[in-house]
Amino acid sequence: MYDIIIIGAGPAGLTSAIYACQARKKVLILEKASYGGQILKADKVKNYPGFEEISGYDFADKLYDQAKSLGTSIIFEEVVKIENNDEFKEVFTNDNSYKAKAVIIATGAQNRKLGINNEDELIGKGVSYCATCDGMFFKDKVVAITGGGNQAIDDALYLSNIAKKVYMVYRRKEFRIDSINLDKLKKKENVTIILNTNIIDIIGKEKVTGITLKENDCDETESLNVDAIFIAIGHIPVSSICENLVDTTDDGYIISDEDCKTNIDGIFAAGDIRKKDIRQLTTACSDGTVSALNACKYINSITKDH
Repeated sequence: MYDIIIIGAGPAGLTSAIYACQARKKVLILEKASYGGQILKADKVKNYPGFEEISGYDFADKLYDQAKSLGTSIIFEEVVKIENNDEFKEVFTNDNSYKAKAVIIATGAQNRKLGINNEDELIGKGVSYCATCDGMFFKDKVVAITGGGNQAIDDALYLSNIAKKVYMVYRRKEFRIDSINLDKLKKKENVTIILNTNIIDIIGKEKVTGITLKENDCDETESLNVDAIFIAIGHIPVSSICENLVDTTDDGYIISDEDCKTNIDGIFAAGDIRKKDIRQLTTACSDGTVSALNACKYINSITKDH
C-alpha cells in the first residue's frame, strides 16, 4: 500500500512526488512512456525562474533525479483504470494493480496536431505549440501561426510584438469569435491574415524554412518563407482513465478547485489535465506542489480518524 500514487511523470507529477516524499510519504509514480512529458520537446526553456536557459531534456532530467533521490518509486506501466474504494484507491495498469490512500492524476494534455509532413520531425526546430514558450527565439524573424480560437488570436498578437512578420492562417472564411484582441490584431501592420486556407506542408530539413498553403476549393498551392510555425488548434486531455469517476468538462479536462481537489475525496488533479486557462511549465509545477501538500493533508486526516 502506497500513501500516494501519481499518474504521469511530467513536471506536475514529478513535482508532486518531490513534495510528497519530503513530507515522508510513500510515493509511486506510474508513467506509460518516458518521464518529462511535453517539456522534453522544448529545445530551450528560458521562462522558468532560476534558469536563464536550460534544455527541456535537462530540466526533466533534474526533476526526475531529484524525485528519485528523495525515495520516489517510478514504474513504467500504462494506467487503464482507477477505482475508488472506501479505504483506498486502486490503480490498474495493463500488467498490475496498485493501492494507495490518495491519487494525483497528472496525465497532462496532448497538443492537437495538424498531422502534416515534417510536423513531428521539426518540433523544437521551428515547429512549436506554445508562443509564450518559444516566441522569443524568433525575435525579428518571420513566423506563421495557425488556428482560429481565442488562444490563436492571443498568440498571434503576442508574436506580433516580437517577430518582424506574422502570417495568421485560418481554415475558415471568417473568425467565429469576437474579441478585442482580434480587432487589435487586424490593425497590426506586421500581421497578414490569410483566411479560408490550410497549411498542408512544413518545409525544411534541419529547421523550418517555409510552409505550403492551399486555399479551400482551389487546386493551386502557395509557399511562404517562414522561420517558424506556431500551431494553436487546441489540446486533447489525457483523461480516459478517469471517465465516469471524477467530474470533467465536456472536452475531458478534470474539474478541480484551487486546492487541486476533484469531486472525489482523496483524488487530486495537477498540471495540464486540469480545467484552467493558463498552461505553462511554472503552473504545472505549482499544481504539483499544491496537489501533493493537499494529498498529504487528506492522508493525515483519514489516518487520524482511524
